[in-house]
Amino acid sequence: MSGTRTIHGGRARRKSCAFAALPALLALLAGCGDRQRQPGGAPGDGEPAAAQPPASSAAPAPAASASSFAAASAHPAVPTAAPGASSDVVAGASQRYEAGPSVIASDSIDGAALRKRHIERLKADDSPVTVLRGEEPLELGKRICEAVVPRRPAATPVLLKPNICGFDSVKDPAKSKGDDGVTGRITQPEFVRGVVQCLKARGHTKITIAEGCGHSHKFWKDLVQRTGYEAMAAEEGAALVAMDDDGVFDVAGDKPGAPLAIRGIEATHVPTLLMPRVLAEHLDRGLFLSLPRLKTHRYSVISAGIKGMQGTVMLSDSAPAYKQKWRMHRELKTYLDTKAAGQEDRALYLASLRAFADRMVDVLEISTPDAVLGDGAPAMGGDGFQVLRPTAERVAVGGTNPVRVDRVVAELLGVWNSPALARELGGHRTSPLIDAAAKRFGLDLKATAITGDGADLLKTPRPVHYKAMAPFRLDWEPGQTPLPGGPATGPEPAPPASQKAPEGGQDGGTPARPEARAPRLPPGEQIVLDGKADDAAWSRAKAVQWDTDYAGQRTGFPTRARFLWSTAGLHALFELSNAGLNTDRSKPVGEERKGLYREDCIELFLTPDPGAPKRYFEVEIGPFGHLFDIAIDHEARLEDTAWSSGATIATSQSASERTAVIEARIAAPGIVKALAPDARLPMNLYRMEGKGPRHYLAWSPPRTTKPDFHVPEAFGVLVLDP
Repeated sequence: MSGTRTIHGGRARRKSCAFAALPALLALLAGCGDRQRQPGGAPGDGEPAAAQPPASSAAPAPAASASSFAAASAHPAVPTAAPGASSDVVAGASQRYEAGPSVIASDSIDGAALRKRHIERLKADDSPVTVLRGEEPLELGKRICEAVVPRRPAATPVLLKPNICGFDSVKDPAKSKGDDGVTGRITQPEFVRGVVQCLKARGHTKITIAEGCGHSHKFWKDLVQRTGYEAMAAEEGAALVAMDDDGVFDVAGDKPGAPLAIRGIEATHVPTLLMPRVLAEHLDRGLFLSLPRLKTHRYSVISAGIKGMQGTVMLSDSAPAYKQKWRMHRELKTYLDTKAAGQEDRALYLASLRAFADRMVDVLEISTPDAVLGDGAPAMGGDGFQVLRPTAERVAVGGTNPVRVDRVVAELLGVWNSPALARELGGHRTSPLIDAAAKRFGLDLKATAITGDGADLLKTPRPVHYKAMAPFRLDWEPGQTPLPGGPATGPEPAPPASQKAPEGGQDGGTPARPEARAPRLPPGEQIVLDGKADDAAWSRAKAVQWDTDYAGQRTGFPTRARFLWSTAGLHALFELSNAGLNTDRSKPVGEERKGLYREDCIELFLTPDPGAPKRYFEVEIGPFGHLFDIAIDHEARLEDTAWSSGATIATSQSASERTAVIEARIAAPGIVKALAPDARLPMNLYRMEGKGPRHYLAWSPPRTTKPDFHVPEAFGVLVLDP
């Protein structure tokens, strides 16, 4: 056993520099998927959205011709069941239907009237959400339609909006291990067929299936052929329309996909929104049903009722309008540029996601479906594109309030009331889209009633398999160790009141971050820094231990840490097991050791002001006492290597036992000032170990795709006991 003791006081060093940032452009599609290619390998219309040139003028709405209801019904007569006595009357189980005055006039839409109508309905709609279990998509589509869809007169035209466009890319299964890039991501045609057959049994003869992809008509035609939608629609006698480009609306025909201007929405987050004529007319005098595929989504957390409305979006910022969907999440490009440059900025990510949520709730106010019928046969965990984790059960989820439906879908997928998710998303315990909608409409989502033979699925904690666009992933099954932050238990909280991540625990006493506690060292009691860690005071400090790496994976390299505090500074003890002691000992321990992180060392990141979580100190200590310390302003992308931790360090090592002990007292004024009874200081602990392979260990894993310790949102908490 050998030992070293080093005192690092103030040093005459002065250097400040900005973090490097390299420009990069990542491909984005309207549905946040990867770059999509048209069949045959040629680049499709889904080129990187952020690469679109700035708009020089708004795209005018095309002139209208005859009603698109005519085109929607210009298909072979829909075979229907013989109408029953209730086919043309309002069923007692449905809300009374009163169409009200038309919102379409002079080739434009009264957006203010639509919003008023829809907001009033959403605020008042506390009807239950139905969860049905089954096997086949066809059967589930029929049953959820019968259970949920409001009754309307048989002559009422119906618009079905499935998710046809939320795929990864069109792939050759022979070259992609059997994956065609589409299956598992989109609403299954047989589920839609089941809904169509349910509606036909009610006597409806004018049924249109429509979706908006933001692609060329050639791509749309190939897609609906490959997916089976074209054949299914023809067999059922339903019209099939590209909601943002029917291929002929700009030159001839009835133009069901033609964008209409929307009046009275200048004060919303989507003032340039346009609406496809076919949707406007069904909102005005028809029945509009959303049929999403139920899945987690790498950006919006889930894709269901609210997110599904992005398929209806067209914007007049540039022409053609139907290719401007990417502008709904335009701030995301800034985040992706920083991420590509190696500096993941979670604050930018959250800001973009919240802006997207506000816009999507605006869209929902204007384009509210009469019901949402979700295809979960099976539902999909993962990221919605490349990573797919089907649920064990096959279900359909439906209701007339899209926000309540999304709340139930989130719970089904394990991302409702989730402290683990809140830890990564600035306090959001579910999708920010759900939070934004619940707040906008004043909905108490914990009061959502759930019915149907699948309701019992939600009586026990649900598995979660979620991979985000930000560098984190949640994977948990019942019976496994809870995710960091704890299981999703207790009452549902209100949406976050602020944009900042919570500083401490969550509702119900479950901490959102791991905690380390530091007892106060009584006045007059001293810690002898000798690397032996045998002072009695250390026994009063409860140890925290970890062997997880930055991604949360076990490594077999345990580290234990204990803390005490006094007016003299913060006292820290680190005990390293399986230590390789990979340190260049030719370097003197009394000098600043820039680049120490390339060798074996521990790292302490501490934030002295919880109100400024992106300003923190970093202290690196090697197993032989080498030191590097630095002050960081992550938001300003500045670092100050002139800052001194004022550390006194003692170490001991045993090569034969592969252990090391590091004792330290950190006495920098900025840290001493922050030490106070009951203070809760954001902190994280890291360890670098080994040469090949290299291990990057983290007490509170940031769960990044590559090693990155500069993720303040992932810090745990150091609690200073009185």
